[in-house]
Amino acid sequence: MVKNTEINLSTLSRDLRKASSDAVVIGVGQGSDGPVLLENPLTAKSAEALADSLKVLGVTGAADQLVRLPGLPETGAGVLVLAGVGKVGADRVLSEESLRRAAGSAVRQLAGLTTVVLALPTAAVADVAAVAEGAALGAYAFTEYRSSQDGLKAPVSNAVIYTDVAGEPELRPALTRAGLIGKAVNATRTLVNQPPSHLYPETFADAAKELSKGLPVKVTVWDEKRLEKEGFGGIMGVGKGSARQPRLVKVEYAPATATAKIALVGKGITFDTGGISIKPALGMGDMKSDMAGAAVVLNTVLAIAGLGLPVKATAWLCIAENMPSGAASRPADVLTMFGGKTVEVLNTDAEGRLVMADGIVAASREYPDAIIDVATLTGAQLIALGNRTAGVMGSDSVTGPLKAAADRAGELVWPMPLPEELRPSLDSQVADLANIGERHGGMMTAAVFLREFVGKGKDGEQIPWAHVDIAGPSFNNGSPYGYTHKQGTGCTVRTLVAYVEDLLAAAA
Repeated sequence: MVKNTEINLSTLSRDLRKASSDAVVIGVGQGSDGPVLLENPLTAKSAEALADSLKVLGVTGAADQLVRLPGLPETGAGVLVLAGVGKVGADRVLSEESLRRAAGSAVRQLAGLTTVVLALPTAAVADVAAVAEGAALGAYAFTEYRSSQDGLKAPVSNAVIYTDVAGEPELRPALTRAGLIGKAVNATRTLVNQPPSHLYPETFADAAKELSKGLPVKVTVWDEKRLEKEGFGGIMGVGKGSARQPRLVKVEYAPATATAKIALVGKGITFDTGGISIKPALGMGDMKSDMAGAAVVLNTVLAIAGLGLPVKATAWLCIAENMPSGAASRPADVLTMFGGKTVEVLNTDAEGRLVMADGIVAASREYPDAIIDVATLTGAQLIALGNRTAGVMGSDSVTGPLKAAADRAGELVWPMPLPEELRPSLDSQVADLANIGERHGGMMTAAVFLREFVGKGKDGEQIPWAHVDIAGPSFNNGSPYGYTHKQGTGCTVRTLVAYVEDLLAAAA
């Protein structure tokens, strides 16, 4: 089911003609007085002539602008590409994220070519890694359900990064990491992009097994009979309205060298009609993406395993299809969650928190050092933070490092509070709590609900925990930009991998 094209990443430090490329990409920035040609491998004469012609050619240097020119003999390529990187300062130094986006944008827009040389300014190995990661993210396409590939442009298959640091010993592992990150993000995108006719709880569980092949991970699947027997009332309560019954999938990476232990819980609603509290028809098709959180935590653990990081990482995929039927949960039903707490279902469209609650309890019973849950949980997240910024809430000891990791990875997250006055709004007249509460600040209210299910560690204190709401940034309904394609984005995978790396570095 998950068919990914992987880009080949390599470097070159001299003589562009050795790359035998289809195109050479150089950068142009937006300076205070107009477009600025950035550091590049062209001869001084060629670079000067090109710089003098930028305005005449209509080149502005704006991010995502791509201008193709006939190639120069010195490049050995048929096309010279001017890629906009956005605003630059007087020093013309680019951030890693600017490099990542420029490389991703160029590779994305040059689909149809085979080999592209990326000659963007790279003064350090970290810069090269950013360019490589951007290229890996830009080289993506989802075409498996097309009856014919005619007229479709295949992603770039080879990216050669021109850099003066090509001989650095740290470069090879940096390129390997970039490739693995690209693979994990693109696998997440492909899962999100699957039609609900093909991706449902059983096939999602199968996909987890398929993606795990060849990696040192253990995959365990709970079917509906085991879920019912062991009391996973949240997952069963949401999933029982569908003819395609729910699943819980545990993906565990446990190296002998592990020095830390984290649990990742993901919402996996393969299609969300809202259940009996049915959604409006307009835009319902996007609800195939309501399983993005589960796809994120799955591929994060697989990336961690591929990188061989010394951490025990477990993903819990809470998978169900939320459908209206005679068997579906009704408003006013009471569910007994895994662990025994009872929840009154006041709105069946607030289903994600129900499946996640079961997963959080299950994760807590293994006493991890931290629990992070990822979910397309609330429309309120889009109202508060828009389409591109995820909300993060929870324990300061987790949310702070998560924000720092996101900044390093180039992803947008913003910490939000969990006001104590929201908790009483979740009180129920008949159960321990209700599944909806205060409407205003609904993203935070949902997180307050999830916090009720975070267990205590062996020290008797609540396990450090964070909730990441990716309702907006997980799915792009607008135009492609940077390394981000339409539909599934794969957001948060990079942040979570960076979080684990930072955790290990801090403990070293």
